[in-house]
Amino acid sequence: MNHDNPDSNGDSIRDEEESTREPQRMSKKKIFTLMSMASVNFSSMICYSILGPFFPNEAEKKGASQTVIGLIFGCYAFFNLLGSLILGRYIVQIGAKFMLVSGLFVSGVCTILFGLLDKVAGKTDFIVLCFLIRSIDAIGFAAAMTSSFAIIAKAFPNNIATVLGSLEIFTGLGLVLGPPIGGFLYQSFGYKIPFIGVGGILLVMVPFNMCVLPNYDANPSKDSFWRLFTHPKIVLICFILFSVSSGLGFLDPTMSLFVLEKFNLPAGYVGLVFLAEALSYALSSPLLGVVSDKLPLVRRWLMVMGGLGTAIAFCLLGPAPILHIKSQLWLFVLMLSIIGFSLGMTGIPTFPEVLTCAYENGFEEGLSTLGLVSGMFGAVWSAGMFIGPTLGGFTTQRLNFQWAAVIQGGIPFLASFLLGLYLFMEAIKKKRSRQVVHAIGERTPLLNSSSAETQ
Repeated sequence: MNHDNPDSNGDSIRDEEESTREPQRMSKKKIFTLMSMASVNFSSMICYSILGPFFPNEAEKKGASQTVIGLIFGCYAFFNLLGSLILGRYIVQIGAKFMLVSGLFVSGVCTILFGLLDKVAGKTDFIVLCFLIRSIDAIGFAAAMTSSFAIIAKAFPNNIATVLGSLEIFTGLGLVLGPPIGGFLYQSFGYKIPFIGVGGILLVMVPFNMCVLPNYDANPSKDSFWRLFTHPKIVLICFILFSVSSGLGFLDPTMSLFVLEKFNLPAGYVGLVFLAEALSYALSSPLLGVVSDKLPLVRRWLMVMGGLGTAIAFCLLGPAPILHIKSQLWLFVLMLSIIGFSLGMTGIPTFPEVLTCAYENGFEEGLSTLGLVSGMFGAVWSAGMFIGPTLGGFTTQRLNFQWAAVIQGGIPFLASFLLGLYLFMEAIKKKRSRQVVHAIGERTPLLNSSSAETQ
């Protein structure tokens, strides 16, 4: 049941009418929505990914330990988690468009401010300001991404995975360009310029989205996040999403230092190593999105296969000391590519699968439910991005990168095993139910004929 207001009902009716036309005749509203979401994905991801190649090294110069560096990366995800839950719950009251535009503005300003931290002399002041600015930036990022997921699902209800997969090209492009651009700008011009550049891009996106993004209004519903988490399937999907995001978060504070020490690469080339993961993700996402929409039964198992692929890749990333395999740059890059592809396999199907499960369990169709699912999606992802760098920084400092990667790989292995077991048991249960229904159907005519004969 849709509880949108009258204006929103009119938009919904027009969208339904447009969906019955030829596929090639997409409305201007949907075209502008795609343009807006593409700009958000690109600008947000380039802003997020730019730190990887050089910030850990810069923070070490200021006296920050490996654990503190991991916490600086992790606090971003923690406040992203809180922001996603709160903003997802109140997206209807705030307004999806206003939430997105204001989130971009906050994130852009914070990115520029982060670029001025090299002027901070004291170690304690530097660390405190890093935490403060990253935390505020995370809330802005949560606002932009939570509203963008909800808007996509609202505008394209029948092709969510396909649209998400296509837009992930721009996410991947931001992830691809962020590390090498950041690394080379840092190497050429110093610490400030990378942050001022990408922060400026985010601020340019603010008036652009104000002009092109349509309004999506609706009435609030009585559903809550806690009701979503009462369903075992949603919990398991969230766990596997958490496992993959924690793996990606693990790489942020640890990978660049490992590459610098192990392969003696300059900062600019470290950024190129990051390309392997982002490029494989960007290239595979559109195809995985189409498969997820066309084959709903297959997309469930894509999540399981993606989790297993991530686990194997992390064990070979170091590689694990017990394997007695020499660490080589080509193997490292190959495993990063597999992680990127596995991220696409796991991440793209999760949102439509959780949304389908929510509708099947009585959630109202409308922007309010989309906001709840988007907020939960962002919160779970952020939880992984908090645990990943925090645990990764700690285990790397206590052990080494190779063993830390193995420990990290155990999380997606457990998650994919549990989800696969649940899906297998669910399939057996449905098969038995069909057999019972079929058996009852065969007996019914016999009972009717025997009763007719007695009469």
